Amino acid sequence: MNNKNKKSNKGINNNIKEQTNIKQKRKTGSINRKKLIAVLLVVLIVLSFAIYKIVELIMNPTATFMVEEGSIYQEEDTTGYIIRDEQVVKGKNYKNGMEQIKSEGEKVAKNEPIFRYYTSGEEELEKKISDLDKKIDEAMQSMEEEGSSIPSGDISSLEQQIEEKLDELYQETDMKKIREYKKDIDEHINKKSRIVGDYSPSGSYLKKLIDERSKYENELNNGVEKINAPVSGIVSYKIDGYEEILSPDKFDSINKDLLEDIKVKTGQIIATSEESGKIIKDFNYYIACILSSDSSKNAEVGDEVKLRFYSGREVPAEVTYISNEDNDRIIILKVNQDVQDLISYRKISLDIIWWSDSGKKIPNESIAKEQKGDNEVPYVIRTRDGYSDKIYVKILRSNDKYSIVTNYTKDELKELGFTTEEIKSTKTLTIYDEILKKPV
Repeated sequence: MNNKNKKSNKGINNNIKEQTNIKQKRKTGSINRKKLIAVLLVVLIVLSFAIYKIVELIMNPTATFMVEEGSIYQEEDTTGYIIRDEQVVKGKNYKNGMEQIKSEGEKVAKNEPIFRYYTSGEEELEKKISDLDKKIDEAMQSMEEEGSSIPSGDISSLEQQIEEKLDELYQETDMKKIREYKKDIDEHINKKSRIVGDYSPSGSYLKKLIDERSKYENELNNGVEKINAPVSGIVSYKIDGYEEILSPDKFDSINKDLLEDIKVKTGQIIATSEESGKIIKDFNYYIACILSSDSSKNAEVGDEVKLRFYSGREVPAEVTYISNEDNDRIIILKVNQDVQDLISYRKISLDIIWWSDSGKKIPNESIAKEQKGDNEVPYVIRTRDGYSDKIYVKILRSNDKYSIVTNYTKDELKELGFTTEEIKSTKTLTIYDEILKKPV
């Protein structure tokens, strides 16, 4: 009986211990969950703060700006119509096709040949001459093999010149020089054949071939129509039909309707003519623009500006003509650089840089204004070693984003209404100072 009681008591004690362990485990688990939730909450707060700071950094990378030496511009992009002093030249045989003697963009003097028209039946005559050249060459080889008494010194000299010209011809890529080498080679070959022919029996086969070739060559040369430059200038074969319309002596007739009616795409390369050429007489050219900006409305004849072309190159220009049309202005700019670079174009995109200025460059948003009597005085807030100072600045030039500023002189501050004590306590702005981006 006692044993049974002991076993019963032992079982009860075990149950109590198990329940106690379960409660302790539940309590520990509850504590661990609370700790985990607390840790997760802290992590979430830290992440949220970090994300907020990153977004703030992206939206506003820094609250300060370092003053530096820089430049600002006032510019606008526009379309320009190119005006040149051009004279188109065309001959009678333009339907025969043409061969360029002077290359595109090459400078020529007055009366210098620039191109020629092919003669009627030129292809057939050239074929006959080519066939005769082969026969003449075969006849000369035959005579040399037979040991005819031909002055070998003259022949050797001509053959050496022919070899040298051929070597130069194979290495050349310039079509103009290739034509010149070919012409020289033909002349040397012809001279060689004549020498051989002179030492051959009268009425020989070679003599007949040479005479026949001369007849065709004279016929070919007599039918050639060469076109000479009427004035000195630059040769071009880019003809678009606007040479007379867009002329420097017709500024008065250039208006918005005329320019907008020009059937040329912006940046389009003018096609090369197969019938005519032209001489660009002046090394100056002009660009007409239709503008409506404030800068264009403030422009005056004689103003100097800069133009930036598609290549990125900037060139100086001068406002040479202005006409008003309703809310627009036709402004014509004179340029004296890069004329050859724009020969192929009539209508281009460009930037007009109305002005540029250099000095202490700061953002416009860093500038606040303070009323001083009747004057509004600009200032910035400089931060240095944890201290902030108000510094008055004189604005020299501004565009949409930045300003070039300098410090006021003591006399200027006095004129603005500052007292002697205030002037003594004013500080100046220097390069590398840090200023607040948004002082107010």
